[in-house]
This record gives sequence, C-alpha cells and structure tokens, in this order.
Amino acid sequence: MPKIDIDGTDEINGTGYPPPFDQLVAGRHRKKLGDAGGLTQFGVNLTRLTPGAGSAQRHWHRNEDEFVYILSGEATLIENEGETILRPGDAATFKAGIENGHHLVNRSDADLLYLEIGTRAIEESGEYSDIDMTFHKDASGAGYKHKDGTPY
Repeated sequence: MPKIDIDGTDEINGTGYPPPFDQLVAGRHRKKLGDAGGLTQFGVNLTRLTPGAGSAQRHWHRNEDEFVYILSGEATLIENEGETILRPGDAATFKAGIENGHHLVNRSDADLLYLEIGTRAIEESGEYSDIDMTFHKDASGAGYKHKDGTPY
C-alpha cells in the first residue's frame, strides 16, 4: 500500500559526525518517509529541529541535489551568500556540484518541521565549509576525513 503510516514511522536522532561536530545536530530528529515507502532513487525525510539545532554542518554535495520545504516553525538558511529566513510554505533548493555550503539552523524558541528531499547517488562526496571535514560514500561504505585526506 502506498500510504505511509507517518505516526508509526520511527523518529531517528543520531549522526555519524565525529565529535565535536555532532553537537550541532543533537536536536535533529528524522522520520525517513522515503525508506518507509520503499523508495530507492531519492530520499524523503520529515525532519524536526529543536530550538538551537542545525540540520547538518554547513556542506555541499558533488552528486546529489537537495530540496527543503518548511512545514512549521522558522528556519535560518545559512549559505555562502549569507542568511535567509524561511517560514511555512517556503522552499529552497541546492543543486549538486555547486560549492555553496548550506544548512538550516533553528534560532527560534519552537520546533521547526520541514521536508528534506534528495537524490541518492551511488557515489557521493562533498565538503563542509566551516570545518576541517569532507565526506565520501561509495559501494564500499561511507566516512569522514580531514580536508588533507586523513580519516577521522
């Protein structure tokens, strides 16, 4: 059946980021709706950020497009060009290969709820704009490295 039981979908709170970079996303909670529906070509997450939490470290992808749509609350989109406030009904897109580090931060005193949608490339890599970290995934796995190539 195509209908997803959103209330019955587990909310995941966790990251693979090494310390101390994991602290920013400690208040990020996701329901992986695309996985729950069996999708394989793109991911869809219903994401909740508690006050003070970030969606990720500021980053960009070489091979995967991203899209976010704000459902409730207020997000501060931070990217190379500066900051933009996003409210319910607002959307933002991030094209693969554009070196524009971005993330959302919840600077309000209420939860932020949004949809994040992204392609699922077999091989992916990218960089974190504000910290000494890169990411890479391929068929053999995924991981984080310093920008000089040293693994975390």
